[in-house]
This record gives sequence, structure tokens and C-alpha cells, in this order.
Amino acid sequence: MKKKIKKNLVLLFLISCSFFVVNAIASKIIKNQKSNNNKPNIVYILADDLGYGDITSYGGKKIKTPHLDELRKKGMQFTQHYSGSAVCAPTRAMLMTGKHSGHSSIRDNLELKDKRKKKMKIYGGQHPLPAGITTIPNMLKKVGYKTACIGKWGLGSSCSSGSPIKQGFDFFYGYNCQRNAHNYYPEYLDKNEGIVKLKGNHRGKTGKNYAPELMMKEIINFVKENKNNPFFLYYATPLPHLPLQVPKKYLEEYNFKETPFKGDHYLGHPKPRAAYAAMVTYMDRNIGKLIQTLKEEKIYDNTLIIFTSDNGGTFNLGGFDPVFFESNKPFRGAKTSLLEGGIRVPMIAVWKDKIKANSTSDHLSAQWDVMATLADLTGAKLNEKHDGISFLPTLLEQKNQKQHSHLYWEFRGQQALRQGDWKIYRPYAKRFPNKPVKLFNLKEDIKEKNNLAGKYPEKVKKMLAIMNNSRTESKISKWNFLPAKK
Repeated sequence: MKKKIKKNLVLLFLISCSFFVVNAIASKIIKNQKSNNNKPNIVYILADDLGYGDITSYGGKKIKTPHLDELRKKGMQFTQHYSGSAVCAPTRAMLMTGKHSGHSSIRDNLELKDKRKKKMKIYGGQHPLPAGITTIPNMLKKVGYKTACIGKWGLGSSCSSGSPIKQGFDFFYGYNCQRNAHNYYPEYLDKNEGIVKLKGNHRGKTGKNYAPELMMKEIINFVKENKNNPFFLYYATPLPHLPLQVPKKYLEEYNFKETPFKGDHYLGHPKPRAAYAAMVTYMDRNIGKLIQTLKEEKIYDNTLIIFTSDNGGTFNLGGFDPVFFESNKPFRGAKTSLLEGGIRVPMIAVWKDKIKANSTSDHLSAQWDVMATLADLTGAKLNEKHDGISFLPTLLEQKNQKQHSHLYWEFRGQQALRQGDWKIYRPYAKRFPNKPVKLFNLKEDIKEKNNLAGKYPEKVKKMLAIMNNSRTESKISKWNFLPAKK
């Protein structure tokens, strides 16, 4: 009898212990779930080759962007925000890693060949991000975020270390290779680390499946599936990068005077002006659909939305008319240039009841600041050196905003450095390393036409010293050049 009682007491004790352990685990799970639920969702929208002047709120007069205009009314518009570089791949690398072009592992576009043997042509992707680095998605995954990249990647194929899945994204859909993105009716799109064939598409002027529409469907699915988790959605829309392709019905909104474009490197179009405007407006509509989905799923209020572009508007190519649209107004220069027109980009940030509606900021920032900002926002840790400064205090109108001592760029033998209102520009660093540099005061000369280098030699000397110390040699020898003479 005593043995039976003792046995029952032991059993009761074990059951009690199990109850407390299970209860503790459950409490921890609930606590973590509540903590995760309080974390804001993050939607980062990166347009492709969209100029500063293409958006109505930034002075554009030819193209309708009502949803972006509404974002501007609900949020903060930045007037001194910069892209990481002047073309696709390096900008995206600097965004993902928080390093400027003097330290980035990728400093230009560099396409690779694909070694997979397929019946159709598979594009090889660009020079990959290295393994083991910290990127925004793998940083955010450590603090409970679900991550997706939908759109254009350009930082390494599925066969490489730069695959979006290997770099921290739970889900990828779109163009892995930028070359494949040179047609909006491609034969295939990439999904995670495989491909999805698109029946009815033959890389022609039209087809059955318009890639941006397919991407939007995946975006809506991702939002709905992850509405109960904090998520990071990197919507790298390929629009409005050339070629000029948009479903015919969207052309009807625009009736410009037209000269048909016969084609060059890109496909021709009978109404090139209408096509470009319609592509921007189509992108704007997709942003509207995304916002509507966030509202329908009742997560809009707890979502930080940032919209920007990967570089300035493009030049006279593929039927695009930069003079007509004034895409980079009020700046000089365009895509591929380190003048303001190539790197000054729009940025609008919205977060209901957190970011002041209809506000404007002249805070000096760049896309390599995004990683530090999102770490600051989510409590994630940055475990390696980076060049960014969080602009979260600016978004939340706090007084503890740190400032950059300078911003630095290098690209295809050009160098540029901004310090306060001053900008030094070295346009021929590789071809003519001894050629004099140019110095501009952006506050007085936004078009960078008045070279003040001869008038302020000491300022040139000091800024050149900073420029020379702002870079390390790249492992890709073609991306290096001689330093400037002090």
C-alpha cells in the first residue's frame, strides 16, 4: 500500500513538473509571438531607372502617379536621398549589404554565363554576392521576419553564392538575371532556385504573360500568407526599365505627339512616349494594389513602406525621350553618371501614426543607410562593418539623428564625394587620372555647371584626401584605378 502511494506521489510530481515545463514553454512561445506581432512589417519598393522628375510629387508633369502622390500625402518625402550607384547591380548590392561603392564586393554590372544545359536559353546572372556576408534579409530572419524578394535580383544566380535564397530570402520570384529582364514577356521567370516556364511567351513585343502582372500576384499571395508574421517584402519592380512594353489597353491613357521607334538594342514601339508613361502608371497601380491588400488584411497600420529608385532616369536609348519627360529635372546627368541626375533619387516613407503625414525631409541619406535603419527599427544586430547611418530618427522626427561626414561613390572610373553642400567630382579617374577634378556647391548650383575647384584649392585638397581614404581595392581588377593626386 505504501509503495503504491509513493509511486502515485512520484507520478503526480512528474505530471506537475511536466505541466510547469509545458506552461513555461507555452508562455515563452506566446511571449515571442506577441513580441513578433508588435514588430512592424517592412515593404521596400525599388523602382528601376525611375527618374526624380517622373513622379508628380517631385515635379513631374507628364505622367500620372496617383498612388505615389497619395503615399506622399500620408508620409515623408526626402529631397536629398541617393542611390548606391548609377546602375542596377551595384546599387542593389549596396542596399542589401549596407556598404558604399568603395567597400562593396560588387561595383558594376558583370554578367556571367549559365552552365546549366536547357532547351531554352537560361541567363547566367550577375557577379554574385559572396557567401557568409550579412544582408538585410538574413539579418531580419534572426529576429523573426519572413522574407521575400519579388522582382529583379541581379546579385547572383541560383547556382552561385549570390542566390537570393542563399542570401536570406525565404521566397524569390522574378528575374534573377538582369539580361532576362530586358523583355517583359520572357520565356521563363525564376522561382526560388528553379525556373517557371511561361507558355505563350517568346521574348517578343507581346505575349500571353506580362511579367510585372505575375509578380504582383505573388506579392499579394505573400502578404496574405504572412499577415500573422512580421515580414520583409523587397519589391524590386523591373518597371520602368526599358524595353518599352506594356499591355495595349494601358496605352490609351496617354495621347502624346509620337514618332514611332524602330528599335535598337531594345525592341521598337509605335508609341514610345505613351509606352513609357503607361509603364510608370502601371507600376503606380501595382503599388496601389499592394497598399489595398495591406489594408484589407488589416496590417497597413503596422507596416513601414519605403519607395525609391535604383538610380536616376536613363538616357536617350530604346525609344525613351528624356528631354520630353524631364525625368531627371532639376539635375544634370542621368543613369551611369555620378552627377546628381544619375544618383539623386526620390524616396517616400509611410508608416501610419508614426511618420508625420505630408512632411518633407532634407536629411542627407543614401541607400546603404537602409540596413542600419532596419536594424534600428527591429532590434536586429549588425555583426560586421558597414557604412550606413540609421535614418529612423528622421522618420520618427526625433532629435538624435546622426549625420554623415560625407557620402562617397565610385563607378566605371568616376569618383564623387559629397560633404555638406559641397561635391567633388572626378569624372576620368581611370582614363585620365591626372586630369583636374571638379568642385561644385550644390546649394547654389544644383545643375553642377560652375566648377569652383580653382577658387577653393584647399577644399579640393581636403576632399581628395577623404576620397582616397574612402575606398579599398576591389578583388575585380577592372574596377580599380589610380588614386587622385592631392
